[in-house]
Amino acid sequence: MTTSHSDVLVVGAGHGGAQVAIALRQRRFGGSILVVGEEPEIPYERPPLSKNYLAGEKRFERILIRPPTFWEERGVAMLTGQRVVSVDPAAHLVTTQEGDTIGYGKLIWAAGGHARRLTCSGHDLIGVHTVRSRADVDQMMSELATTTRVCVIGGGYIGLEAAAVLTKLGKQVTILEALDRVLARVSGEPLSRFYEAEHRAHGVDVRLNAMVECIEEKEGRACGVRLAGGEILPCEMVIVGIGIIPAVEPLMAAGARGGNGVAIDEHGRTSLPDVFALGDCAMHANPYADGMPIRVESVQNANDLATVVARMIVGDPEPYHSVPWFWSNQYDLRLQTVGLSTGHDQAILRGDAATRSFSLVYMRAGVVIALDCVNATKDYVQGKGLVIGRVAADPARLANVDRELKGLTES
Repeated sequence: MTTSHSDVLVVGAGHGGAQVAIALRQRRFGGSILVVGEEPEIPYERPPLSKNYLAGEKRFERILIRPPTFWEERGVAMLTGQRVVSVDPAAHLVTTQEGDTIGYGKLIWAAGGHARRLTCSGHDLIGVHTVRSRADVDQMMSELATTTRVCVIGGGYIGLEAAAVLTKLGKQVTILEALDRVLARVSGEPLSRFYEAEHRAHGVDVRLNAMVECIEEKEGRACGVRLAGGEILPCEMVIVGIGIIPAVEPLMAAGARGGNGVAIDEHGRTSLPDVFALGDCAMHANPYADGMPIRVESVQNANDLATVVARMIVGDPEPYHSVPWFWSNQYDLRLQTVGLSTGHDQAILRGDAATRSFSLVYMRAGVVIALDCVNATKDYVQGKGLVIGRVAADPARLANVDRELKGLTES
């Protein structure tokens, strides 16, 4: 067992963990910084895992957030392949799975989450994969040469993106979604139906209301998915994209407030002294969700919260008030989302989905709260101002593609 100390200890080497270290140095923080990550790699981008990296279009070196020399030159130490299993907030100490202890002045918890796994029989067979880490995707890629048929369980962004890439690689893909439409938790029905049609047009078998009973086995490997009702879909690979479980167990055990994530205030502070949190694992009162506590799983949220935390630590506080935004690439479609559509009471179609360039504008009580823009970057850029400004607008004018969204207000 060894003991060390860092002025700022960052747990988690993803986007948020990397960005908070960068932001601290940009703001001339002169103390020691140590970033501890579970994976053997230094920080890298996760979004390309289900896109360019899986497709073989980007080498791993091209998705590193920064090259190794960057961290060395800025005095940011990296401890990889280590998982923090407990936190002692009174002693300002954490313990790793190896039994080593690390003292800290400030602790920043940016551990993200772990891919949610199936609980049915066969969930741990060879050939069953999640898409959360480089190791996950490398293993998938190593099996592609002997894979003809793939079942993707989950019709969220990860599942749809993986399905698009694997279809382009010539695989026979089936998407199994337990709800009555894909993207049901994050978008309106018109967008769901559009993406279902797009995937089907590319040869994907999209099954809705599909309940998985178990994964079938042959010689220790997955060989099919059995649905409720008894139908078996033969396949050589199963990809599970059913969300994440926030990695906050050590903080909860140490007494931090939270539930579905660790609770933070507008400056990224948890209820534990000198402990901050950010990224996928952090639950905050987002101003674009009517102040309701939510977790936002996006690079934007991780990066913006990292800046908020860094500013708090260096004594230049500024509360978090960033508007959430997301993106997804599938086939030749680029979806850009701004705002949170949860709780909308109206969805206005701007353009024609048949042209494969359109937007959905979401409203609540007459106010624009979010946009989903498919191959419509101008709408995304201009619509962001409507969301930030909480603009009340005439739905008929929003639907009129001959009128730009910029400066649009209720007549």
